[in-house]
Amino acid sequence: MAFSMMQLFLIGALGPRLIGELGISRTVLGLTTTAGFGAAALLSPVAGRLVDRVGPRRCLVALLLLTGVSLALIGAAPGAAVLLAAVALGGLPQALANPATNKVILATVPAERRGGVTGLKQSGVQFGAFLAGLPLSLLAEGVGWRGAMWTAAGTAALAAVWAALVLPPDAAAATAPSRRPDSSSHGATKRLAVFSLLLGCGIASVNTYLALFGSQRLGLSPTTAAALVAVLGVAGIGGRMGWSRAAGRPGRAASLPALLAAGSVGAALLLAAAVLAHPLAWVAAIAVGSFAVAANAVSMVLVMQHAAPDRAGQDSALVSAGFFAGFAVGPPLFGALVSASGYAPGWLLVAAEFMVAAVVAVPLMSRRREEAE
Repeated sequence: MAFSMMQLFLIGALGPRLIGELGISRTVLGLTTTAGFGAAALLSPVAGRLVDRVGPRRCLVALLLLTGVSLALIGAAPGAAVLLAAVALGGLPQALANPATNKVILATVPAERRGGVTGLKQSGVQFGAFLAGLPLSLLAEGVGWRGAMWTAAGTAALAAVWAALVLPPDAAAATAPSRRPDSSSHGATKRLAVFSLLLGCGIASVNTYLALFGSQRLGLSPTTAAALVAVLGVAGIGGRMGWSRAAGRPGRAASLPALLAAGSVGAALLLAAAVLAHPLAWVAAIAVGSFAVAANAVSMVLVMQHAAPDRAGQDSALVSAGFFAGFAVGPPLFGALVSASGYAPGWLLVAAEFMVAAVVAVPLMSRRREEAE
């Protein structure tokens, strides 16, 4: 999970360096996220069916190898065109990540422990954000941003070898799903997909532009600005593990998405206020990780609680597709608004996206009574 989105976290953390060396604009920087997550959103339905039929081990090995290729190509990019193409290639590993890892958990972890294990698994994404925001950014100080990208690429290749040796073998190829999903569970999955789309719009804007905001608007050095991404990553690890463990308790999970999205609104408002009071940016980064980033992990817990085993990959992919679509749409809108009006209106747009997500998630609370019974 850490590697599945590593290329986008690195582009966000190293954004000031990329803009300077490649001569790209803030809008193009936002388009890198659009390329990666647009490809992931389009490929997610296919990836979900592939995982259900081929097996998670093969898909996870492929994920790591493709991530390594994507990172290596980004490190070699001479300009915007190759950069965007390399990031788009990284969309396939993103599409495979949740379906494959969720299938592993369903196959190997007892039901009562799945909430906590899912939170640990989802925290891997934020561990990737931490790696991009601190150690790899510090490495870029010495070897340049291209060297940092190539180091990450080599590590992904080594991880692929490890996965091939350690993960349990896949079962025999699955046939078509044995039964149709019941309408209630499928309706909740669709609602979670819409919720994830709105959540993704806001989170992607923060991930992509937080370091640039710190550098351009708050006057931080590139390394200190990248540390904002690392802080967000650490908070996200704690948030995903803690809230997912809470979601694993009977009667809790369905009420959490709306509550966490409401907390995310406050985090975005803190970013807007940081334009006037710069230290608030650090508090806001912690809040985004603790609420917004954690809400995505809770969504995955809900999917795993209600999905049929032979549809877990497809249901996970549907929710992931919504999240990735939000990541594709959010940063270009944010970048265009910032270019026209400044960062404060951009963060207010993020707050509005989180607010609508909270409203969309409110009907899920009706399932709380069902879970408790």
